Amino acid sequence: MATMKKLYIENLGCAKNQVDAEVMAYTLRNTYTLTEEADDADLILVNTCGFIESAKEESLTTFFTLRNDYPDKKIILSGCLAQRYANELSEELKEADAIFGNRDLRKIRDLAEALNTETKTTKPLCMVPEYPDPMEEDDTRDHLFTFPGSAYLKISEGCNHCCSYCAIPVIRGPLRSRPMEAILKEAKRLIDSGIKELNLIAQDLSAYGWDWDKVSHFEELLDKLCALEGDFKIRMLYIHPDWMTDRIIECVKRNEKILHYFDIPFQHASAPILKSMGRTGDLNSYIALIEKIRKNIPDAVIRTTLMLGFPGETEEDYRELVTFTKICRFNWMGSFVYSREEDTRAFDMTDEKTHEELSKISDKRQKKLQKIQEKITEEKLQDFVGNEYSVLIEELISGEDLAIGRIYSQAPEVDGLTVVMGRNMVPGNIYKCRITAVRDVDLEAVKID
Repeated sequence: MATMKKLYIENLGCAKNQVDAEVMAYTLRNTYTLTEEADDADLILVNTCGFIESAKEESLTTFFTLRNDYPDKKIILSGCLAQRYANELSEELKEADAIFGNRDLRKIRDLAEALNTETKTTKPLCMVPEYPDPMEEDDTRDHLFTFPGSAYLKISEGCNHCCSYCAIPVIRGPLRSRPMEAILKEAKRLIDSGIKELNLIAQDLSAYGWDWDKVSHFEELLDKLCALEGDFKIRMLYIHPDWMTDRIIECVKRNEKILHYFDIPFQHASAPILKSMGRTGDLNSYIALIEKIRKNIPDAVIRTTLMLGFPGETEEDYRELVTFTKICRFNWMGSFVYSREEDTRAFDMTDEKTHEELSKISDKRQKKLQKIQEKITEEKLQDFVGNEYSVLIEELISGEDLAIGRIYSQAPEVDGLTVVMGRNMVPGNIYKCRITAVRDVDLEAVKID
């Protein structure tokens, strides 16, 4: 029997990238076993992000660090950056052994075999295949990079919204919903393996199925997922505010398995800026939406993302964003400064000099906005103190009767955590706990025996 080679994956970027990495690891399972140490690897896969400038820089820095540390190992640059700039990278990034896109992930097997058989050339091997037929696509995974008990479940690829600032349609293509039966089959497999929390991901969950017949099938999918047997919960991540319907709110209300957590990236509140972004909302309509959610679901937790420095943003637009933040009092809010991305409509709305000038102002505005939000988040967290919640334990603290986990208000990787005092806890299991205190953005709790 041939000795198995070892694969090390350095994953960067969003949850979708993580799912891609899990699928590629499964595809290579007959030749490579995963290792947590790059030192042990025969093949290194750097799964990159190419969404905004800072993500591109992080991806390339990570690649060159690994190349400098392991000059004799084979390294594949994969993911969004590789997909977006395949031609340029294949010509200029001679340090890479191969370039691989992010669409037909099964082709990674062919690329890895080619690396093992072909002689090294002055240019990296380049493979950027298109998406396969949805009915033939295989997204099977047997190793998750999440903490025990939690998994991401992708329901679609790409996006049809084409917001003027966003490069996702360039990188991931137009909306491409997965067959419902394939999603349900994967969900059942995950639940049967012990997963307690299914985190649904897409560029916009609410657009699911729109590419079939110009109608959203998201509520239908939610109802069918909730009908599956098992002790599990569903978390919705990324719903476009313009598509956040009453039907989704009603669906959440009637299904106990759906966590009362809404991730709605509003991006801005100024009507002129939103219109320029390619969105239809404004300050009042967005406030009304949040009020409707909270009226119907009083314990709803709302996370959002806001962008500063979009071309044409004025001091008045920024003040409107501050007003929006103060009125809505989001549980969680992330913010970032606009990145001028080629191949987007917003790229030509300004020039580099004007963009840099506004970015400097926006950096200061962002810090002020974050301070406002930090205070709001701390105050909102106090609402949980004294109450009992189910905590999904993720890891134990060595040598102490403490564990780290999350309650329904804490999405993986982006929100705070819950530190639980108690004994005999197992990662991946759920325990009833009482929240006792707030520490920065985290909660403290005691296990109820």
